[in-house]
Amino acid sequence: MITNLMLELTKPLVTKSWLIALLGVPLLPTPTAQALYIPRTVKQALKNGTRSPDGRPGPNYWENHGRYSIALTVMPPDRGVKGVEQISYANNSPDTLRSLVIKLFVNIHKAGAPRAGGAEAAYLTSGVHIDAFSVNGQATPWKDDPNTFTWKRVQLPAPLLPHDSVQLSFNWHYDVSLQSNREGMIDSTTYYLAYFYPRVAVYDDYNGWDTMDFTDSQEFYSDFNNYDVTLTVPANFVVWGTGTLLNASEVLQPATLQRFNASLTSDQVIHVATKEELAAKNVTAQNAVNTWHFKADNIPDMTFAVSDHYDWDAASVVVDDATHRRASVQSAFNDTAADYHHMVHFAQHALDWLSHNWPGVPYPYEKTTIVQGFADMEYPMMVNDGSTADTVFSRFVVEHEIAHTYFPFYMGTNETRYGFMDEGWATTFEYLIGQADLGNERAESFFKQFRVTRWINDPSPLEDLPIITPSDVLKGAAYGNNAYGKAALGYLAVKDLLGDASFKKALHGYMDRWHGKHPTPWDFFNTFSNVSGKNLNWFWNNWYFSNNYIDFAVDGVTKASAGYSLVINNIGGMDAPVNIRVQYTDGSSETIHKTPAIWESNQKKAIVAIPTKKTIRALDLDGGIWMDADTTNNKWTGK
Repeated sequence: MITNLMLELTKPLVTKSWLIALLGVPLLPTPTAQALYIPRTVKQALKNGTRSPDGRPGPNYWENHGRYSIALTVMPPDRGVKGVEQISYANNSPDTLRSLVIKLFVNIHKAGAPRAGGAEAAYLTSGVHIDAFSVNGQATPWKDDPNTFTWKRVQLPAPLLPHDSVQLSFNWHYDVSLQSNREGMIDSTTYYLAYFYPRVAVYDDYNGWDTMDFTDSQEFYSDFNNYDVTLTVPANFVVWGTGTLLNASEVLQPATLQRFNASLTSDQVIHVATKEELAAKNVTAQNAVNTWHFKADNIPDMTFAVSDHYDWDAASVVVDDATHRRASVQSAFNDTAADYHHMVHFAQHALDWLSHNWPGVPYPYEKTTIVQGFADMEYPMMVNDGSTADTVFSRFVVEHEIAHTYFPFYMGTNETRYGFMDEGWATTFEYLIGQADLGNERAESFFKQFRVTRWINDPSPLEDLPIITPSDVLKGAAYGNNAYGKAALGYLAVKDLLGDASFKKALHGYMDRWHGKHPTPWDFFNTFSNVSGKNLNWFWNNWYFSNNYIDFAVDGVTKASAGYSLVINNIGGMDAPVNIRVQYTDGSSETIHKTPAIWESNQKKAIVAIPTKKTIRALDLDGGIWMDADTTNNKWTGK
């Protein structure tokens, strides 16, 4: 998500013990011997064999799964949404479950709900109302507690045994909020429907039930489920959504259907429907109501948009060269939004670039749809983005949101607790695609402006909290910096450290091992060390577990036999890359790049050799995107 911050296993060296006894002095371990802090729950998962010390899923790994069948009725301009839902929930864990936790995200709109910020009257509703609830076909009382907000624990009539399943049924209704944020009313006849259905929370092998509140700041954690969803809407309303539209021939008139089908294999943008065609009733089947049918398997969520006047553009792009598989690219928008007339092109480019460069994994789903709204927010196969006059910025935002397809949706990370595992990666890819789009200089300027400056220029202790700090206890800039800029700088720094080939090998190893599952940060850290063949614990400790920040200083330059010797002090403690810009007395200059490897053996001080036969007139340190908190001590001038 783009937030308003934009404007948002290894063993110790046992052979040292006899030296300590002999010399009587403590010896500090080298950085490569450092062990990572591991929470007790993750240690237990390692012991249970659900996860492995080398970062792989363990031989006993499991995750639970649901099959959701949902029928929605949405009749704008009526704000009411009615739903009927059946869930078949499989308990693949070794545990007997005597209760289930049900997530009710739309209750964020209830008065009194815990939120990251305040709420205007137009945002508030009475929340979700459960009209009927049954377990295995047996009607079960549902107590509508006014103090229950975004999750509720439900006792089961009989325990759910390991490797058994339970059938749940919900009838429910709620009102779409007048004020649209991540979901709600975009205008009087355009709704964005997200988090609209009751769902079983994640029950995992290292944390049990997910009972974290949704506060409209930190995001989500969901199982990979199968969904079969119908939406009944009035004639002349189009529905865009996650998954495959199964009955396009039933809900679209022949000319519109022909254009829609053609777009699925077209490189060129096709205007599937326009506001004028909708007004003339030439787009949808002319029944009193139409039922749109969508299906998606092994996906963490479903979202939909509904409108009777949005333009509909579409095309496609090849995302997998080996199979020639194409992904559909669609957009839905007000005709007055100038940037959205380019949006399919922007999204085609994003899918192409992300599939072939970074992360360099073919886009894993059949389509993406960018809907004009207000949230700048990602969903599986869907994006809800605002409109801006600056098309460069519009492209920047949509590239970030589409990058989220990989993290968290494809990878199944817990973005509520560890936001850096999704926002940090989306921000990393945002920067890398920005280099391709805008050039290094402009991409670096964007990155500094939106991702680094607020952190590095704010000396508040909150801004230097370790990235590993659970996101659900952070808010405001402390959350935003940890999840976005700092985390991305760390990923880009390890890319610099390993080099592109080794970094991509490790990244692909991580994605191959964990897509469709629920990796923890420790699975990521251990996989990168394992696949790269390097013990990176010194780096992970420094970037993700410390309170360090970036601040280097020149501590001296001395003449050496082969040139010069430069001493750099690491005042802030963060092991970042650095550029040494050297000016010679003959008027020439050069830039020497040093990766974080210069800090591996000594994280306080680095001695850098500058081989040259020339005389240095002056030099200075430049971090690029790794901005220095105090640049006044970054210069040296020769005598």
